[in-house]
Amino acid sequence: MRESAFLEFKSRVSNTFLKIVSAYANFHDGEILFGFDDTGSKVGLEHLDETCLAIENRINDCVTPRPRFSIQINPKDRTIRLHVQEGPNKPYLYNGKAYRRSDSSTVEVDRIELNRLVLEGENLSFEELDSPEKNLEFKTLSAALHDQLDISDTSIDVLKTLGLMGTNGFNRAAAILSDKNSYPGIDIIKFGASINEILDRTTVEHVSVLQQLDTAMEVFDRYLRFEKIEGATRFTKDLVPREAFREAIANGLVHRTWDINSRLRVSIFPDRVEVCSPGGLPTGLSKEEYLRGRVSVLRNPILAEVFFRLGLIEKFGTGILRIRESYRDEKELPKFELLDNSITVTLPFIGSLSQMSPQEELLLNSMLRGRYYSRSELDLRSGFDKSKTIRLLNSLLDKQLILAHGESRARRYSRL
Repeated sequence: MRESAFLEFKSRVSNTFLKIVSAYANFHDGEILFGFDDTGSKVGLEHLDETCLAIENRINDCVTPRPRFSIQINPKDRTIRLHVQEGPNKPYLYNGKAYRRSDSSTVEVDRIELNRLVLEGENLSFEELDSPEKNLEFKTLSAALHDQLDISDTSIDVLKTLGLMGTNGFNRAAAILSDKNSYPGIDIIKFGASINEILDRTTVEHVSVLQQLDTAMEVFDRYLRFEKIEGATRFTKDLVPREAFREAIANGLVHRTWDINSRLRVSIFPDRVEVCSPGGLPTGLSKEEYLRGRVSVLRNPILAEVFFRLGLIEKFGTGILRIRESYRDEKELPKFELLDNSITVTLPFIGSLSQMSPQEELLLNSMLRGRYYSRSELDLRSGFDKSKTIRLLNSLLDKQLILAHGESRARRYSRL
């Protein structure tokens, strides 16, 4: 075992563990094991019952509101396991401050994160807050509603049905959809042979998010689609699947964080497109769930509903699956980089060289979807020796073709 975002070792009880309690209660379940040193080796504790009571009293006295937790004593090893649950009444504060985990360390949240915790504790999202801009117009939204739903008049009743009206007028989702607003937009850059060579740049912001999507698709048609003539036949060729590009942009706009002044960035390189959206995974969604595309956690449910009604996205978490499906017949597959404050989707140009070596392809094909395999099982199934299997597994992990579960000898692998 090693320390992680979900596990901490403590050789004794001091008030520093209360920061970790705050972090777990604010963001995700986690455990603190008392009686272990930093390496995970057991050192044991004295007076287990008194120590257990001290842990409980310190949490109840110092963390507000009181989080949900359980304590388990292991008398044989003379250790204590504290399990803290993510709570509904956020933010959970220790000495007036809220904390989060950053890998195996614990840090104080910044002002933006604290505001998000307050909203989450009130069961609100940023887009539900009242818009400070009151005089909003919706010509772009009206045109889209007319084209897709045959709605000719964007009345107050229609805006209420779309969830764009709060208790005091327009909410922030309405502002994001309005023709003129104060929100960031999309920055699209076409690079040459290196990042120092910028061939073109298109920035669109302070306009309807629907206009942002339309502009991105116009850039696609300009730089990523061309006509080719073979004999007497003229046909259109896309450098990346149009469906994948549209899905990546639409999902980036719908699921991004809107409370920071950062644009969605689209980078067009000679061999790929990268779409980087502000904001990491929504709370409650794991990396595995995101990559498998089987769970949908909406950061901006009102925007998602509008995009869904307009046929711009599928609301039920199929975006990743649709991007992968558009590359079904390609060797070079899309990649997804998930960081704390951003998600980047990389769309390789179609018709590129194979992403996998023959050995990687053989090992991948030896794995059935829905099954979990140990490394030794994959040795037998592929016929490779241990060192080669490990090297190939690490390469497939880097290429996001498989997932790893667990650590050390308990690690298992599954195919995406």
